[in-house]
Amino acid sequence: MDKHLFADNILNWYAKNKRDLPWRHTKDPYFIWLSEVILQQTRVKQGLPYYEKFVETYPTVKDLAEADEQSVLRLWQGLGYYSRARNLHAAAKFVHQELADKFPASYQELLKMKGVGKYTASAIASFAYNEKVEVVDGNVFRVLARVFGIATDIASHQGAKEFDALAKSLLPDEQTDEYNQGMMEFGALQCTPQKPNCMYCPMQSGCVAFQQGKQKELPVKIKKLKIKNRYFHYLIFEYQKNDEVFLGMKQRVGKDIWSGLYDFWLEEKSALQNTEALMGESDWAKELTEEWVISKESVAYKHILTHQRIQATFHHIQVPVSQTDQEFFKDLHFFKLDEIVDLPKPVLIDNYLNKNFF
Repeated sequence: MDKHLFADNILNWYAKNKRDLPWRHTKDPYFIWLSEVILQQTRVKQGLPYYEKFVETYPTVKDLAEADEQSVLRLWQGLGYYSRARNLHAAAKFVHQELADKFPASYQELLKMKGVGKYTASAIASFAYNEKVEVVDGNVFRVLARVFGIATDIASHQGAKEFDALAKSLLPDEQTDEYNQGMMEFGALQCTPQKPNCMYCPMQSGCVAFQQGKQKELPVKIKKLKIKNRYFHYLIFEYQKNDEVFLGMKQRVGKDIWSGLYDFWLEEKSALQNTEALMGESDWAKELTEEWVISKESVAYKHILTHQRIQATFHHIQVPVSQTDQEFFKDLHFFKLDEIVDLPKPVLIDNYLNKNFF
């Protein structure tokens, strides 16, 4: 398909079909950056409320930079990939402290921000500054692969180079910001993964996938994710004092999932077990006294992450207040329920708490 015709088709389609989204009414790189980072996690419908909450809570990059990490993680809760929230916070600090709140104004400078890769940098550079740089996301891969009939694996190094070069060659001389947004929108609404609307597509006459019936075959992505199964046993140590419920929680650290978020005492095993079987092979059971009461065991909860499939059960153990200051509980902090509401927590934990305590 002719380069100019392709670009004209995208621009004309976008003018008629683009969604009315808040980040499309601004050239402020801060707001565009927020939207791009959030939308890497989820679809527009699910991401829009998060964007609105971030903009309302942190209307400037200075506000985000000066926030404490726990508050940022709490606002991010539910999006997953919490390392991106921490990178977002770190990048805001960099702009505030090192650049005096002046956002980087070019693709190359944007790459210096923590967590900002080629895609995010090109999106901000294009949408905020109208820099002539190609923006290639999953939607763009799909459109290019189908229209031009490219069967190179998009997950391969060669595929990345080939699609990037093609995307760059197709950039119009003007309106590159509208064109780039149009490409992404076209893939999201028209040239969709499962049921592309080929019948009313402006690319139909020149689309290789349509002509050859290869819509389901393109794009090619050979790389498969390896899914790891994990089995979590959460011990909810709890006590009551003055008619208030206290639960023992701890902040996760290290490089595992949910770092910086709060959950309960965790025993990870090779399979799910009931409380009695768990007690038979766990060190915590040695601490049990007749005053401890195992009051409840939950059904199995399933939680799916990109690379992991988690099954979790929750075991409630009531302990006397007088024993919570012993060495055994040194890694736990006992929070009142109203304090727990404000803690950043994995969705798995939040859902369980809402169902059983709130």
